[in-house]
Amino acid sequence: MFSEFRNIVEDGLGRFLERSDACPARLEESMRYSVEAGGKRLRPVMVLMACEACGGDPQNALPAAVAIEYVHTYSLIHDDLPAMDNDDLRRGRPTNHKQFDEATAILAGDGLLTLAFEIIAREIAPADVALACVIDLASAAGIEGMVGGQMADLQGERAELVDSQETAASDKSGCAPVGTAGRTEQERKVAQLEAIHLRKTGRLLRSALTMGARIARADKKAIEMLDHYGRCVGLAFQIADDLLDITGDAAKMGKGVRKDAELGKLTYPGLLGLEESRRRAQSLIDEACRSIEPLGDRGLRLEALARFVLERDH
Repeated sequence: MFSEFRNIVEDGLGRFLERSDACPARLEESMRYSVEAGGKRLRPVMVLMACEACGGDPQNALPAAVAIEYVHTYSLIHDDLPAMDNDDLRRGRPTNHKQFDEATAILAGDGLLTLAFEIIAREIAPADVALACVIDLASAAGIEGMVGGQMADLQGERAELVDSQETAASDKSGCAPVGTAGRTEQERKVAQLEAIHLRKTGRLLRSALTMGARIARADKKAIEMLDHYGRCVGLAFQIADDLLDITGDAAKMGKGVRKDAELGKLTYPGLLGLEESRRRAQSLIDEACRSIEPLGDRGLRLEALARFVLERDH
């Protein structure tokens, strides 16, 4: 269904990794190892689809698509490190630090992160659009986005529960849960979990959509519409991930499963049960699809992509 866009993305991912002799060969090899390990390519495909849905040429959005996948890949390399999730497998292969070593893996992640912003700055035009995309991606990946969400997730593992003020705090778009007064313990934990994943997973997905829309020169209303779609899909994606960690097959997943419970992580199935988690994920996808109805036929690919989030088995 998404092979056309995935092929465009795969070509770009390899092309932008072609470095000069000034880049140490081992570093480039380590970066390429993780980038070329495969994956769903959900985030870069979203960039291209959002651009198309807003009337733009998806090829113009390719640099932003490549950049967001480099940021995502850097985050996986670092998440797998012994100090973080301590994983041995990623996408069916040894994790980067197992294939190379910890220092090389850290530097490969650093290299991909910084290269992402270089690509946007150099390749996206005009300059005001490139600047807006840099702000989108940096904010989504940074201390109030993915990095902050990962920190809160680690605190949850270590039973350092986020206090009510942090749980209730809104992100810049006002999408995080507000207020915990009068809630049950379970409701408070669900709100805390949602606050984590709006940052850890959701913000990067949302930036994929807003960057694509900006490159197509979409108006503010369209950008807000796609941002809301991304918020819903991001939460549904995380619920689906939590479910796959319990019900998934390790061979299909390409990584270890059932690790969340072992680490004591807060998860949707752990708090809500399997059926309620599935119901909540379906409700979020339905809301996402309703939110882009004004796009008409131009939004059909995005609707199909949202449905895929629930149907995937890895």
